[in-house]
Amino acid sequence: MYSEVSTPFAVYQEIEAGKSKIYYQDLTKIGWINIVNIHEGNALKYFIDLDAGEAEAIILAAELHADLIIIDEKIARFHAKHADLKVTGTIGILIKAKQQGIVSRLKPLLYELPEKDVWISERLIREILIQVDEY
Repeated sequence: MYSEVSTPFAVYQEIEAGKSKIYYQDLTKIGWINIVNIHEGNALKYFIDLDAGEAEAIILAAELHADLIIIDEKIARFHAKHADLKVTGTIGILIKAKQQGIVSRLKPLLYELPEKDVWISERLIREILIQVDEY
């Protein structure tokens, strides 16, 4: 779906901290993912309510004039929108994958999210399945 994805070093570190998880992937071995250091480290002090990964993702997206930022946390999405960034999240990517025919069914993927530490309500799952004609 995306020819290139840039991720800040802090997000890479968060993923590496989860090496023991069954779904872990080493980002350094995925050719279309670039791990990038942010240039404006001082900007982190403006995001005291975010963890380092979310803050660096917003800063990096602004620095790169990114087409899109993928972020799920509500407060981080608020900050990203205030930085005039186009925002999507895990659910948005899954819906787009279904629309493009990359995945045939969202239902099993949506129910797999909680197993991978992504919280999603039953009500939201139902709304998404209605939206994509799987309910």
